[in-house]
Amino acid sequence: MSHLNREYHKWWSPHLERDMEMLIFGHAGTKVLVFPTRAGRFYEYEDIRMVEVLRPKLEAGEMQLFCVDSIDEESFYCFWAKPCGRIRRHQQYENYIVKEVIPFMNERNQHDYTVSHGCSLGAYHAANIAFRHPHLFKKLAAFSGRYDLTHAVENFDDLLEGYYNNLVYSHTPTHFLPNLRCPEKIAHLRKMEIIVTIGEEDPFLHNAEKLSRILKDKEIDHQFYVWHERAHSGYYWRRMAPLYL
Repeated sequence: MSHLNREYHKWWSPHLERDMEMLIFGHAGTKVLVFPTRAGRFYEYEDIRMVEVLRPKLEAGEMQLFCVDSIDEESFYCFWAKPCGRIRRHQQYENYIVKEVIPFMNERNQHDYTVSHGCSLGAYHAANIAFRHPHLFKKLAAFSGRYDLTHAVENFDDLLEGYYNNLVYSHTPTHFLPNLRCPEKIAHLRKMEIIVTIGEEDPFLHNAEKLSRILKDKEIDHQFYVWHERAHSGYYWRRMAPLYL
């Protein structure tokens, strides 16, 4: 059995003013930035056996995973904090990804193809950052995502409790994308490979369909796959990953 490269990294983030941890799997190939699910940790992707199903591609040097930590419990799920503070903390998290993680990935691996990827709330993080900074990514793979955190459905609340400002707007893909006018950003999005998956019984099906319609209206090519049942668990994501990554 060939050896799978696995590395642990930790550094003090000036943007978040705290230590941040990360796991890397694989040694070469396409760089995949992996966001965990809601309040998930940097080791979650490995724990739910996603790394294992991608092992053949990782060992062959076709892709390299960079699994980052979340700070959702300091941002969107920090219910003791005011909503304005939650969205500001999320902006700091994006700064950490864009100004610390991406340069670190590029330094470690010169491959010119970077994928933004995540499941559940991780799919929101992956899509939001790819749509906001499309020049940094060649592909988005978003599984079972919610693209409007202000939208309440079933037992999922508006994570900002009715609070709304420019920052909330600019971090809500189904709000800012329809008004996107920047020719450069649109050109990058039209070149990006975009894959969105959702289960037919997923409470966020309509939100994902709305995202798909918005992309279509903008003439942004993408693939939208609706899976059977709720399809919102590791069981399904382990089947999606080899197909769509």
